[in-house]
Amino acid sequence: MLKNASLLLGKDLTFVPRGYLEIGTDGLIQEAKSGTYRTSSEGGSRDGTIIDAEGFLIAPGLINAHTHLGDSFGKDLAVNSGLDARVHPLYGVKERILRRSNPDHLKTFMRSSALSMVRKGITTFADFREGGVEGITLLRNAISGLPIKCVLFGRVEYYFDRSSNVGSTDSNIATKMLSGGAQRLPPRVLRNASRVLQMSDGFGISGANENTDESLQQYRDLITTRNNILTGHGKKKKRLLTAIHAAESEGTVEFSKSQTGKTEVTRIIQHLRPDILIHMTHATEQEISVASRNRIGIVICPRANGIVGAGIPKVAKMLELGCVIGIGSDNVMLNPPDILRELDYIWKASRSVEHVFLNAKDILKMATVNGAEILGINRGCIERGREADLIFIDKSHADLYPMHNPIASIVHRANQDSIKAVMIHGRFVDGTQFEVANND
Repeated sequence: MLKNASLLLGKDLTFVPRGYLEIGTDGLIQEAKSGTYRTSSEGGSRDGTIIDAEGFLIAPGLINAHTHLGDSFGKDLAVNSGLDARVHPLYGVKERILRRSNPDHLKTFMRSSALSMVRKGITTFADFREGGVEGITLLRNAISGLPIKCVLFGRVEYYFDRSSNVGSTDSNIATKMLSGGAQRLPPRVLRNASRVLQMSDGFGISGANENTDESLQQYRDLITTRNNILTGHGKKKKRLLTAIHAAESEGTVEFSKSQTGKTEVTRIIQHLRPDILIHMTHATEQEISVASRNRIGIVICPRANGIVGAGIPKVAKMLELGCVIGIGSDNVMLNPPDILRELDYIWKASRSVEHVFLNAKDILKMATVNGAEILGINRGCIERGREADLIFIDKSHADLYPMHNPIASIVHRANQDSIKAVMIHGRFVDGTQFEVANND
C-alpha cells in the first residue's frame, strides 16, 4: 500500500493531490483512489506493507514506443549526415557497421541502453530489431534479467531497392529492383519471416520503399495467418502487430511517388494494413485522416526527425483528426533513449511550427496511456487491474518546486534526477525504495 502520494489517475491522467494505491502480489493495481488511506485498526480491511509516499507524485511508467536498440554501438556516427546516409537499411552507415560489429559488443551496448531507459523512468520500450531470428535472440539475451519490459518487432533482412548506391555483389543482403525482376519474397525469406513471428510480438518493417506491393501483401498474409492460429481453438493470446516506418522525410515521400506513382502511406495502407505507422512526419492531412479512420496508431519520433533535418510531425493536426499518438526516441545512434526529452521537445517545437498551443496532458498521454493502447499492453495508466509500472517524482526537486501544474512540470521540467524511484510490475527496481512507514 502506497499512501499520502499525489497521483495521476486513470486514462485521463487526473491529478489527485493526495491518494493511495494498493498493489497485489501479482504486480497488478488492486485499488487507486483519492483520499486518505485508513489502516485496519482505523476501519480499513487490508493488511500488508504500508509505504508513506508523502512528497511524491506517482505517475505511470513511461513507454518508449519506438527504438532501435541495436544502434547503441554507433552513438553520433556521421552526425552531420542526412537520414539515408546514417540509417538506410541497405547503404547507411548503420548497416555497414552492424555487419562488422562483434555480437557480444552489440549485446553489451544494448544492455547499457536498456539500463539507461529504466533510470529515466521508461518501464516499457518497443524495439525494431534487425537481423532476423539471430537479432531477436541477441536483444533478448541483452536484456535478460533486467526488469524493463520489451515489445519486440522483428524483421528479415530482405529488401527491394533500385538505388544506385547499392552494390549487387553483397552476399549479406539480397536486393531486387522495384520495377523488373522479382516482385515477391522468395520461399526461404517467407520461412524466416514465419520464424521471426514465432519469436516476436510482430513485424517491424523498414519501409514501403524497400518493398514491393506484393511483398507488403505477403507480410500482411503471414501475420494474418499467424494471428488466426493464435486465436483459434479457444486460445486467448496477444495479437501480433505490424509496424512500419512511413513518410519520415520529403525524400522518402518523393522517391515513392517517382518510382510507384503513389505515396508510401497510400501503398502501406492499401497492401499492408498495419497496426502502427512510425514517424508520419511528412504525411498529408488526407493520409493522417485515413490512418485515423482505420484506427492505425501513429508513433512520432520528434528528436530523431530533428537531428537528421526531417522536420516536425503535425501533432496538432493528428490530434484534431482523432489519431492515437505514441512517442519514441528512435535510433540510439541519433538520440539517447530519453522520453522526457522527447516530451519537452515536441511540446515546444509544435507550438513554434504549427502555432497551436498543445495541451501538456495530450503530450504526456503519448508516453503513457496512448503508448499502451497502440502496443496492446496492460499498463500506461494508474487504474484497477493495470500492471503496476510507476515512476515516483520528487515534488520538492529544485527544478519542479513549487509545482503549480504537475503535468506541465513532468512534460518540460522533470528529468532523470527528479525521478527518485521506479516500480515495474509492483517491485521497486534499480535499488530504489522508500522507507516503510509501518508493517501491519
